[in-house]
Amino acid sequence: MTRKLILLGATGSIGRSARDVIARHRDAFTVTAVVGGSDAPALAAAARETGARYAALADGSALPALREALSGSGIACGAGEGAVLEAVAYEADLVLAAIAGTAGLRPTAAAIRPGRAIALANKESLVSAGAAFMQAASRAGVAVLPVDSEHNALAQALGNGALGDVTAMTLTASGGPFRTWSREAIAAAGPQQASKHPNWSMGAKVTIDSATLMNKGLELIEAHYLFGLEAARLDVLVHPQSIVHGLVSWRDGAVTAGLAAPDMRVPIAHALAPQGMRLDTALPRLDLAAIAALSFEKPDLERFPCLGLAMAALAGGGAHPTILNAANEIAVAAFIAGRLDFYGIAVSVEKVCSRMVASEREAPADVETALAIDARARALTREALGM
Repeated sequence: MTRKLILLGATGSIGRSARDVIARHRDAFTVTAVVGGSDAPALAAAARETGARYAALADGSALPALREALSGSGIACGAGEGAVLEAVAYEADLVLAAIAGTAGLRPTAAAIRPGRAIALANKESLVSAGAAFMQAASRAGVAVLPVDSEHNALAQALGNGALGDVTAMTLTASGGPFRTWSREAIAAAGPQQASKHPNWSMGAKVTIDSATLMNKGLELIEAHYLFGLEAARLDVLVHPQSIVHGLVSWRDGAVTAGLAAPDMRVPIAHALAPQGMRLDTALPRLDLAAIAALSFEKPDLERFPCLGLAMAALAGGGAHPTILNAANEIAVAAFIAGRLDFYGIAVSVEKVCSRMVASEREAPADVETALAIDARARALTREALGM
């Protein structure tokens, strides 16, 4: 039975991997709509490749370029927020939500419609508006399927087990490019060094987040909303090989783990496949004998304070994660632009959180409230950084 798909973020790293999986199973999927950011040629290529009926760019000024790139294809197109929401309204059984950043909040929330599963790769939907998003999905009877490798591994390791029997869920982190560096060396590092991830090929922002370990903190917040576990039962281990992506510890002392090569096609294929089925990704079998050794260590919160800030936001609850995420996005952009040093990211985020959390205590009741809190946190961060 063919599944109808909408691809939000079709031109990013997740979208490209998803298209590779779809291309290997053309009889299993029909893509009805694709959405991108501002790259008209790339989105047009994705639309032609997948046979989509509609293509939309978030950047309204890119519409002429998109029309030209799709000329003669018969594929309808649009640009701007309205066009993106129009794409979300197309018929689908499953929506891959992979638009990066808070730009993905409204489209992902709009994708929640009865009968359509959400393959979720947009962190902000849960970090910024987790309670509201999961409640809306529950009311609509919509399954939220994790695409992040760690959460997908946890879901597979959990299986049909009862959450009441789980003593801990552990997400693994590669440790990023600075895992073995001293604090002094890290302090002197610039964007070029921070952008060299040892195992994954990702966008600039998430790569910097991996270097600070903020990414792992955001994933802890995601796990809290996805699985309904409190902070005390969520943990992080540094695992430089990136083979074990998540572990579930049980009350009887057993531990189940999700292992896979560090390739996003694995969790994407699992999320896109109909329940109970597996899709071939053409990846080689995981050769543990060739890998030979898997190592684990506790994260160092002194060298990587951003992880501690995210843990505090998770424990604090309310709007704290929303504020944390917004401040971090602005601080990371300032670091990439050379306006802030590496540890200045954590310092800036902590200052903004401490100033806002006292007055923004309630968790956002909906996406619009989350976006309003996000905007205030961004403005305060820019002001603090003189931007």
